[in-house]
Amino acid sequence: MLDTHRLRLLREFAERGTIAATAAALGYTPSAVSQQLAALEREAGAVLLDRTARAAELTDAGRRLAEHAERILAMIEAAESDLSEAGPVGRVTVTAFPTAAVAFGPALVRRVRAHPGLTLLLRETQMDEGLRQVRTGEVDVALVADWSGRRTSVEAKDSGVLRFYHLIRDPLVLVLPRGHPAADPAQPVDLDRLLAGTGGMPPAPWEFEGLSTVLGLVARGIGITALPRLTLAVGDRRVAVRELSGAPPARDVYAVARASSVRRPSVAVILAALDTAAGRLGR
Repeated sequence: MLDTHRLRLLREFAERGTIAATAAALGYTPSAVSQQLAALEREAGAVLLDRTARAAELTDAGRRLAEHAERILAMIEAAESDLSEAGPVGRVTVTAFPTAAVAFGPALVRRVRAHPGLTLLLRETQMDEGLRQVRTGEVDVALVADWSGRRTSVEAKDSGVLRFYHLIRDPLVLVLPRGHPAADPAQPVDLDRLLAGTGGMPPAPWEFEGLSTVLGLVARGIGITALPRLTLAVGDRRVAVRELSGAPPARDVYAVARASSVRRPSVAVILAALDTAAGRLGR
């Protein structure tokens, strides 16, 4: 019997063209990908890759199986959708970068509670890992962020395997302690002077990892910072927030799902909940 996980690897290899590129896209080592494809050859009883010392390419049998893999994986998703026509049931797995998990988590929980047959598993992870997990079928939906400012470059990744749904544009905002002079909204903010400090010399910047850590330090009066607005979605009365003038840097937040799964009722419910929550957060 052909293993569906290995079929996904073969499909990815057919799209990427090399074992190294396939491994990089899916977060595996080249050795692991090569071993899995060798195992698939044994299952199929045919040589799928023509290997040389420096490269590998699909044989005719490999190309045929890759085409079958595309249809097989889509049919599996379609079967799951058909069996769920009575309504969203089962477990749906969502992965998100930490800020998005906090901001969108409550909306997901509220929506899932409205469907007794549906359960939710929400994980925190980084963007590249989330995309890999969606592509390989380990998770159903990933929340990812892109700082390039070019939405078309991200949405171009919608190549038939993944679907990218734009949720919100999340700009940087200035975050200050409540007692800071610049926290008064009636006072104009000169960002350059504010960040340069007073006394003729700019202050030494401090570096901390974790947006929640940075936010907690600002709330205690230890400096000021610029953070993505979504970081403050749950609110923190200990800090003041000022908009940055002009066109501040911003990230675009996307929901990503496999094209073959978006019609599943459970996935559709999650995508709808994320879209509704994004509307509220944007306001």
